[in-house]
Amino acid sequence: MKNKKSAKDRILQVASDLFYKEGVRAVGIDRVIEESGVAKASFYRNFASKDDLIVSYLEYREGFTLERLEEAEQRNPDSPKMQLLAMLDDMVKRMNQPDFRGCPFMNTVVEFPDMNHPGHQKAVESRRELWGNVEEVIRKGGSQNPEELVAQLRMLCSGAIMVCYVDKSAFNQEYFLSAARFLIEKHM
Repeated sequence: MKNKKSAKDRILQVASDLFYKEGVRAVGIDRVIEESGVAKASFYRNFASKDDLIVSYLEYREGFTLERLEEAEQRNPDSPKMQLLAMLDDMVKRMNQPDFRGCPFMNTVVEFPDMNHPGHQKAVESRRELWGNVEEVIRKGGSQNPEELVAQLRMLCSGAIMVCYVDKSAFNQEYFLSAARFLIEKHM
């Protein structure tokens, strides 16, 4: 017997795919309900509002990113430097996918510029959490100034993501990786 996904899981999967592909504001609740195959009552039992769904979507996406960070650590348990390089390589692979549409957290902040909006707040919180994890890897690697390196990598990665999303032909992965490696070598 197959394990059937719960209504909440189906809603979240559909919303995640649609929000990422088309934008959070562009996708309405009715479309998420229709494409997930749940009743409207089931939707509202699981999510009080679209804002609740947006926050859950960001948590869902954050989970994927944290899993990738953990995988990089598991592949290179004794080398924080190799963990960072593996994270960057993984990021470039995702950026080269045809369905790459940028960072879901940055996209959400752009769509919801009001700093009091729950989606804006969750997106900012998620990015802080993720980059905090990267900083911990840097600290384990013995960097003299982990705050500087994580800030530099964050700006470099964020810029590369936006360049790739806006104009994929303008993104040169070798230039990006060379700059990131230079920073890592300098600090670690």
